[in-house]
Amino acid sequence: MSALFSPLRIGQLDFSNRVFVAPMCQYSGVDGLPSDWHCQHYGSLAVGGAGAITLEATAVAPEGRITNGCLGLWNDAQASALAQLINSLRRLSPTRLGIQLSHAGRKASCHPPWAGGEALAQGGWPIVAPSAIAFGPNRSLPSAMTEADFEQISQAFEDGARRALRAGFDYLELHLAHGYLLSSFLSPLANCRGDRYGGPLSNRMRFPLEVVSKVRAVWPDSKPLGVRVNAHDWCDGGAGFEDTLALCHALKSAGVDFVCVSAGAVVDGTRISATPGYLFEYARRVREATGMVTRAVGLIHDSQLAEQALCDGVADCVAVARAMLFDPRWALKAAYLLGEGARFPPQMMLASPERWPGAEAALSGMRSGTLG
Repeated sequence: MSALFSPLRIGQLDFSNRVFVAPMCQYSGVDGLPSDWHCQHYGSLAVGGAGAITLEATAVAPEGRITNGCLGLWNDAQASALAQLINSLRRLSPTRLGIQLSHAGRKASCHPPWAGGEALAQGGWPIVAPSAIAFGPNRSLPSAMTEADFEQISQAFEDGARRALRAGFDYLELHLAHGYLLSSFLSPLANCRGDRYGGPLSNRMRFPLEVVSKVRAVWPDSKPLGVRVNAHDWCDGGAGFEDTLALCHALKSAGVDFVCVSAGAVVDGTRISATPGYLFEYARRVREATGMVTRAVGLIHDSQLAEQALCDGVADCVAVARAMLFDPRWALKAAYLLGEGARFPPQMMLASPERWPGAEAALSGMRSGTLG
């Protein structure tokens, strides 16, 4: 059996394989509710062979949305709508379903990427951050968080976790990466506070860890809790990898079951030299240092790259993002290419490689590592 398609156990939950669909914002919700786009998007992914799908970054408060189209879990109507969505997905597939909870912080109140991604000039909302420092020149200036903000936002994460549990998700992930609110507390580039939440790393970690603690208290041990972190800020003066290792040790002590190692996006205009697997070494070092279940990311586009990462001990599982957007059947094809045979749903068997000679042409790009 290939490593990529071997079973995985995280905490008390079993996964059929080690391919996770990474959380990818669709910016297509209405009042925080999933739309028809979400139904077809996640439906396509559900029958695509992945072991798990993590739904996109979902705001725990309306002011924590990146855009007007972000999903939300700040009210019960949203929880009910998400419950309907995942129930429909479970009728299609046994794929495990999780959700990523987030607060956009100083990256909130923006147009979607296809409309430029800049701050909303009309219809926006006040935003908060550790310090009154804008993400970039075309972004809104946030207000530095007050004591009341700390209480409200940590409670919003707790309430969001309760709603995610009620909706029926198998696992939960907290977004501590990419410069959103919890991530920005960790970075000296965004956090210049002089109180107990700023300064040394122990203080900069304080609020994110308070949120993790509140969520862990209401999220049952039978369901894994994960965190996405930045390996480093990829910017001079930002948080470094040693900071991330210290954070991951603290997350493990707080009861976090798995960690996903990403990087960057803390400061507007950051340039990253990204190549396939460019974050693997950071995932390996986190895994070796902490012993945590670790998920690797980083332009994973072909099955052999993912397989080799697991065989080399880089991580316990991988998260595939853009390759899944390009081809929601990526995992089905990867299984075939790795010798696991066709795992196509019966409705799709006529297009499986064993039944359709044309499948070889469709698979040639994945075999050579040029697409998929």
